[in-house]
Order: sequence, then C-alpha cells, then structure tokens
Amino acid sequence: MRTGLAARTGTGVATAALLAFTVLPGYWMVTSAFDPRANARGASPLPSGFTLDHFRFVLADGGFGRFLLNSALVGAGTILLAGALALLAAVAVARHTFRLRTTVLVMVLVVQMVPLEALVIPLFVQMRNLQMLNSLLGLTIVYLAFSLPFAIWMLRGFVAAVPREVEEAAYLDGCSWWRMFRSVLLPLTAPGLVATSVFSFIVAWNEFLFAFTFLQDEAKFTAAVGLHRFFGQHTNDWGAVMAGSTLITVPVLVFFVLVQRRLSTGLAAGAVKG
Repeated sequence: MRTGLAARTGTGVATAALLAFTVLPGYWMVTSAFDPRANARGASPLPSGFTLDHFRFVLADGGFGRFLLNSALVGAGTILLAGALALLAAVAVARHTFRLRTTVLVMVLVVQMVPLEALVIPLFVQMRNLQMLNSLLGLTIVYLAFSLPFAIWMLRGFVAAVPREVEEAAYLDGCSWWRMFRSVLLPLTAPGLVATSVFSFIVAWNEFLFAFTFLQDEAKFTAAVGLHRFFGQHTNDWGAVMAGSTLITVPVLVFFVLVQRRLSTGLAAGAVKG
C-alpha cells in the first residue's frame, strides 16, 4: 500500500516538475510580452500589468511584420520543394533498383550527421559564387538541402509500404504513371508528407545562423534574425524581445494544430512501416 502510494506520489512530482520545466518558459515569455515593466520585472512570477505597447513597437517601429512575412515565404518554399523532391526521390529508392542505390541511402544518412556549423563557410562561398547571397531564394535552397535527407528517408518507408499490386491495378485500369502517382501514391503517402512538412517548416522558421550569415539587407531578414535587433550591446529591450518571440511562436502553434491529427498518424505509421 505504502509502496503504491509512494510510486504515485513520485510520478506526480515528476510530472509536475516536467510540466513546470516545459510550461514555465512559455508562460514567462507571454506574460513578459504584455508586461509594461518587462525590463524591471526581475523574478516576479506575475506581470505588473497589461499592455500592447511592446507588440505595437515590434510591428510598427521594429518592422517585425516584414520579417514574419519573409520567414513565411522561406518556410512555404521549403515545405513545397522538400515535399515534392523528397517524394520523388523516395519513389526512386523504394521502387527501383539501380547502381549505387545503397550508397545513395547511406549518403542521405551521413548528411544528417554533419554539424550545421561546419557547413557555414562552404555554403557561404558556394552561394556567393552562385550570386545568391542576400536572397530569400538562396536561403530557401539551403534549408531545402537540410530538410531533404530526413524527408527522403522517412518517405521511403511510406512508399515501400504501398503494395505494388495497388499500382499495378491502376496501370491495368489505364492510368499513366503520373495519374497513378497523383491518384494512388500521393494520397497513401499523405501522412508522411505532413510529418516531413512539419520538420521542414520548423527548420526554416527557427533557423538563425545561416540566415544571419547570408542575409545583409535588413528588408530581407527572417523573423529569427529580426529578433536579434532588439538585443543591444549594453542593454536589451526584454519587452520587445518577448513580444517578438511570442509572434514567432504563434504561427508554429497554429501550423501544428492544423496538422496534428495527420502528424500523429504519419509518425506512428512511419515507425511501424519504415
């Protein structure tokens, strides 16, 4: 009896500690964004009042709306390109046998192991030679390169799980390869596409180092780089920082809520079928 009570108590304490650890940063960020005295809040658990001045400042004076739009464009481009290219590559490695097929799959995994910091200078030189520095398109291509290995590897499992008989039945009904791909393969691999899209979106939306290095024109800054403008050399505008951080977080939460059902289905299916 005492052992069961102690186990439940320990579980409750551990759960409460985990919730506090995960929820407290978000609570602090949101409440500080609305706190009129955010810079002087200190360790107070409650804000001193309520104001929208920090949001007005970052959107009107700080130009944060433009930064959010740039991030949205880069994120949307990364999702669309990564999904299309990864699905086609997954079909190639899952359905066809060709020379160096195993080598291609191994290289996909090896790319995932390379630290991103080690790629900053080589990619900077390459993008400079291609005259794509200070370009949202160039940044999208860089994020695409980061997203593709994971997306290909995950979608490969979904494509391999589709029975070949389903495709053959579509061909017997007179479908071309493109019609079969659009009407049969694409709907069956949709959960996997959603799961990889979430990963690609998070990579493009939250990344700071490459955006900070490759973009020089302030009008092309992404939200992560734009947030850096509110950090000063000797002092920081914590109200603006927290307001900008809240604005960055909201689109991610909205996107996750919209796709959470398909995301959970895709992750479970990928774990079983991959």
